[in-house]
Amino acid sequence: MKTVNTISETRDLINSIKIQGKTVGFVPTMGALHDGHITLIREARKENNFIVCSIFVNPIQFNNPNDLKNYPREIEKDIKKLVEAKCDLLFHPSVEEMYPEPDNTIFDFGDLDKVMEGAFRPGHFNGVAVVVKKLFEIVTPHRAYFGMKDYQQLVIIHQLTKDYEIPVEIVPCTTVREKDGLAMSSRNQLLSKSERKIAPIIYETLKLVKVQSGYATISELKDFVHDQFRKHKNMKLEYFEIVDMYTLKSIRTWADSRTAIACIAVYLGNVRLIDNIILFS
Repeated sequence: MKTVNTISETRDLINSIKIQGKTVGFVPTMGALHDGHITLIREARKENNFIVCSIFVNPIQFNNPNDLKNYPREIEKDIKKLVEAKCDLLFHPSVEEMYPEPDNTIFDFGDLDKVMEGAFRPGHFNGVAVVVKKLFEIVTPHRAYFGMKDYQQLVIIHQLTKDYEIPVEIVPCTTVREKDGLAMSSRNQLLSKSERKIAPIIYETLKLVKVQSGYATISELKDFVHDQFRKHKNMKLEYFEIVDMYTLKSIRTWADSRTAIACIAVYLGNVRLIDNIILFS
């Protein structure tokens, strides 16, 4: 695997690959790689000739300075994992390389970035869109791979490629979980031992929601979820929403949508975790 730090060298390498008629698969990350990321690399390998991974902790998508400061950075471990996964190219730029000048682009995604994560993390998705669009322009992949744990992000990136006619296929990949059900996340390593022990409650609650969605009302399900997290003093429910999978609009009754996904954000101590489960599609 080759590691490059500059935009110009990355573009030159990609161009030389494309001249050979090879397809490029891309997995953008912020590092602290886990099996979920590696699964994306493997999925990309199945469908493409040349695999690119980027590692860049994007400062403009963090609305909490402490969150940015504490975000895990493990570049040596990450490189080892990428080599083992047979990634071909790692793009690992500095902040100065990506943003030689402030990027003040403002995107309009309608209501997609105003709800759930957007409501609690103002500016987050605009920062995501800025860096993803920039990465797509640098790497120019045929396909890009994203995990479904960050479902709202996935929907917004789909909209980004549509709005700007970016010629890349967005490939969603199933959330990868630990044996106890906890969705894999770079933030998991910030949990204490006691916090990690109770973290699977998040997914267990979502599974109970899915079972009950066959007969309970949405209001009843929301009450159930709030009650579940009141039982655990170390856990704070930030939001729980049942929304349409495509518009992300809240559903009040099951008749409102034929596609529904339940999305949740929970603070476990000082660590914020998100997850979701498709109820019907």
